[in-house]
Amino acid sequence: MSWNAHIITGFPAMFPGCLGESLAGRAREDGLWSLTTHDVREHGQGKHKNIDDTPAGGGAGMVMRADVAASALDSVTAQHDLPVLLPSPRGVPWTQDLAQELAEGAGVIFFCNRYEGIDERFIEARAPLEVSLGDYILSGGEPAALVMLDSIIRLLPGVMGKVESGLQESFSVQSGGLLEHPHYTRPQVWEGMEIPEVVTSGDHEKLDKWRRQRALAMTQERRPDLLEDLPQNDSAPKK
Repeated sequence: MSWNAHIITGFPAMFPGCLGESLAGRAREDGLWSLTTHDVREHGQGKHKNIDDTPAGGGAGMVMRADVAASALDSVTAQHDLPVLLPSPRGVPWTQDLAQELAEGAGVIFFCNRYEGIDERFIEARAPLEVSLGDYILSGGEPAALVMLDSIIRLLPGVMGKVESGLQESFSVQSGGLLEHPHYTRPQVWEGMEIPEVVTSGDHEKLDKWRRQRALAMTQERRPDLLEDLPQNDSAPKK
C-alpha cells in the first residue's frame, strides 16, 4: 500500500511541482506514494464561488471563510482518516522527527491557505496541526507543503537507494540530532585543498570518530541550540 498525500488548495496546478522530479518523482511513478489535489474553490459560496471575505473588524487583505474551509476539509476527511496539517507562520516548528513520524504513517492531508489568513473558528473546530517552516512569511501554504512533503517522501521505504542514506543526516535520531559531518569526493586535490587523510585511510573506526567530532564542531559553530540536550560528556571539541 502506497503512502498518500492529499492537498486542499485553491491552486491545484502548483502540484506536484518539484515533487514530480528526481527521487520523489520516480517514487511516485513506482507507486511508493500518491498525490491527490482537492480544489477548495469547488466549495466556494455564491455565483462566483467565493472562498474568502473581508476581515471582521477591518484590516488589510482577505480571510478564508470558515464554512468554505470546513466543507473542503470534511469532504476529504470523510474518506481518508489521516493527520491534517495547516502550514502557518504561527505553527509548531517543522522538524526531522515530525517528518519521520508522518513517513511511518499512511499519509497526510495538507490544507493550504492564502491571503491574510483563515477564519479562526475553522481552526478551533477542526483542530489541524499548524506547522511552520521558520520565522518568515510565504505567499501561501503551497510552497511550505511542497517542502514538508519532500522531507517526508524521501524517508519512505524504497525511495532512497540505500537505507543508510538517511541514517546519519542532519537532525536524524541516529545522528544524535546533530548537523551532518562534511562530505568529499574526487578529485583528491582541488584548488590546493586535499581530502582529509582519515577519510580515505580505510580505518572505519577512526573515520567514525572523526565524523562524530566534525559533526559536533559544526553543530557548535552553527546551531549551538541543538547541543542543549546532549550528554555532558558528548560535547564538541575545543577549537
